[in-house]
Amino acid sequence: MKQLKKLIGQGGATALLLGALGASAADRINITKNYDPTKLVPIALSGFAAGTTAVLRFDLEAQGFSVVPQARADFMLTGKPGVPVEGLLQDRNKAVYFNKKYQGGNSRLQAHALSDDVVLAVTGKPGISRTKVMFKMVTGRRAREIYMADFDGFNARPLTQDKRLAASPDWAPGNQRVYYTSYWVHGGVENPTIVAHNLGTGQRGVFARFAGLNTSAAVGPLGRVAMVLSLGGSPDIYVARANWDFNQDRFGKQLTRVTKTKEAESSPAWSPDGQWLCFAAKSGGRRILVRAPAGGGGMQRITIAGARNPSEPAWSPDGRWIAFTAQMGGFQICVVPAGGGEAKVLTQGEDPSWAPNSRTLIFTRRGVNKRTLALLDVPTKQVKNIPAFAASSSQAAWQH
Repeated sequence: MKQLKKLIGQGGATALLLGALGASAADRINITKNYDPTKLVPIALSGFAAGTTAVLRFDLEAQGFSVVPQARADFMLTGKPGVPVEGLLQDRNKAVYFNKKYQGGNSRLQAHALSDDVVLAVTGKPGISRTKVMFKMVTGRRAREIYMADFDGFNARPLTQDKRLAASPDWAPGNQRVYYTSYWVHGGVENPTIVAHNLGTGQRGVFARFAGLNTSAAVGPLGRVAMVLSLGGSPDIYVARANWDFNQDRFGKQLTRVTKTKEAESSPAWSPDGQWLCFAAKSGGRRILVRAPAGGGGMQRITIAGARNPSEPAWSPDGRWIAFTAQMGGFQICVVPAGGGEAKVLTQGEDPSWAPNSRTLIFTRRGVNKRTLALLDVPTKQVKNIPAFAASSSQAAWQH
């Protein structure tokens, strides 16, 4: 558990001390005025150690940049080998955007901090290079464990080691508490159970364990958890407070039932304001995306043109988009305006989850006898494969 606390803390408490190297205050914040998010930003890297260059390349290409020779670059990022990592960012006119030295942490963390500064300087948006992801990994014939890792797949650590089936992880706001489904054995019965897990203390306990299905916990911004339960017969969407105690309310009297249908609903996702839920439902035997008030109310269909059989919705943190999986001759990652409209088919894959920047998605790719994780820059459709883990990995959730 100490390792997990260290893993989480690297993105926050151990923030790097940044020192300017001869750049004015204006130079350190010189955001590009003509930045176009739909076009790859050509940037050249020079002077860094090979390992640092590899980290910078991955980070930047995952966020809409293209690493090119200097003659074709709009920006030049120059450094030197070794630690501490240093970076000078200039444009093709030699205007200095920043010149910094990074102290604290290892060279990899310093490189992540540098790439985040490049993203902020060029796009005006915070970078995501020091965020974490959580996902499911196959570890045995009947074992699926929940893992955590840096956003690029490095420093992977097991969160569970139960040697049973685990799935559908999600982060609570603040990233110190997570929820997932685990097939725990209780009273000699193995049953899908929603588990609440405190990352700081390692303590975990039952959040929902009714007879039948308990899965797909999704944590909202206002301290509520949506989930799929078959408590009332067919799988429906329910909502409970994050501090709801199943052991004190085994009959679910404090649950809010959002849907009540004969067909199964699945994969709830919260709107950023915590007022709405989006999920997959069925109409006339066909799968659709709908939204409903989190406090209960009628379902409203989300119009999707250009995509069929939607599932696994994910609402972007800025509220503008809903990413989802469409099944159309294979699985496709798509996005649609949150209010409905024309869908954009982006790439083959499934299980999309948004980064905090509302631009990058992590998703699952199906290969031969194995699933892998990849990153998608939505505006440019550029894909970066996360270095393959030893085993099949899927169902990633991005840290809030």
